[in-house]
Amino acid sequence: MITLAVDCMGGDHGPRVTLAACRQFLDTHPDARLLLVGLVDSLQSFSHDRATIIPATEVVAMDDPVEVALRKKKDSSMRVAIQQVKDGAASAAVSAGNTGALMAIARYLLKTLDGIDRPAIATQLPNAAGGATTVLDLGANVDCSAEHLLQFAVMGSALVSVLRDGGEPTVGLLNIGEEAIKGSEVIKKAGELLRSAANSGDLNFYGNVEGNDIFKGTVDIVVCDGFVGNVALKASEGVASMIIGALKTEFSRNIFTKIAAITAYPILKALMKRMDYRRYNGAALLGLRGLVFKSHGSADTMAFEQALNRAYDAARNNLLDRVRTRIAHAAPLLVPADAQPQPGVAATMTH
Repeated sequence: MITLAVDCMGGDHGPRVTLAACRQFLDTHPDARLLLVGLVDSLQSFSHDRATIIPATEVVAMDDPVEVALRKKKDSSMRVAIQQVKDGAASAAVSAGNTGALMAIARYLLKTLDGIDRPAIATQLPNAAGGATTVLDLGANVDCSAEHLLQFAVMGSALVSVLRDGGEPTVGLLNIGEEAIKGSEVIKKAGELLRSAANSGDLNFYGNVEGNDIFKGTVDIVVCDGFVGNVALKASEGVASMIIGALKTEFSRNIFTKIAAITAYPILKALMKRMDYRRYNGAALLGLRGLVFKSHGSADTMAFEQALNRAYDAARNNLLDRVRTRIAHAAPLLVPADAQPQPGVAATMTH
């Protein structure tokens, strides 16, 4: 049985969404158990033979400062859910709560893996090749060194190897051009480190890629700092919503466009499904001594269920062991960044 701990109070909608998603998840995963963490009064109506309620007395709000979540709300549903992973009661934790708080609490309780300076947030974005591109970091680390970007690439390769069968995933370094001479000094140094990792067999490094390559599907993994990654994520969600909204508006204008919409319905339906970012919900917090997954704060039932699915797949396919193995193999290259201050947690991805 795969056991997941769920922060049922997190996100914009709380138990109204998380409990419905949990029920759907249990119905389709007979080998899974859920630990439902939250205020007892909010969860006691839920009943399932493979679900257990774990009480918590506090909730981390979406606008709570990291310091409040970490130091003052020590019995929050978010913290108690992650504690289940630390104690070995659950294989992974899932929360739709405040991202900065989630990263801070997870890092405090679980600690980082040997060889990793900073955890990273990784998720998938749909691409034109018919699949999805994994991008990291998405907001946990605004300022990154070249060594951090190499660490992200190693962890991302482990994640993608779990998500798909066969072949070594390709890694691209996000830059302002494909040429090795372009970019900041940090990016150019990161390119050198990634090429060294490729030469030693630790990575399948493609080279530099540009922003449009994320959606072309040029590579399986795109590595960047958290500021750039978060902007790319939010922009992709906005564009997808805009296109879907525009299609619905245009095809409802008059009888002729309605007829056209009926004729093109199968194609439009497939397009809207491909662009529905809810299908890609569930970002992995990589680099920790335990599995934690972040759902979008505004996730509906379908989206939160997808986050549960991703956590389940990661646990079932031993993602943590695969990350450890890759890090151990690449250890000679993963030297700590010189003269780097102790990393703080950036709450750039609060929803």
